[in-house]
Amino acid sequence: MKRFDELRDLVMSLEADFQKFYEKGNQAAGTRVRKGMQELKNLSQAIRKEVQDIKNSKK
Repeated sequence: MKRFDELRDLVMSLEADFQKFYEKGNQAAGTRVRKGMQELKNLSQAIRKEVQDIKNSKK
């Protein structure tokens, strides 16, 4: 569940920048959104690998 908490915290931390970019057109916020989405992608990939490793070790 620790990984899920990390994932949720990352998504929630991006909320303000999403609003600034989409509602106010703040370009710097868009850069932060893109950076955060890359981090989200990397974290998601790490979680997928971890789940697969755990699943395979139980066979």
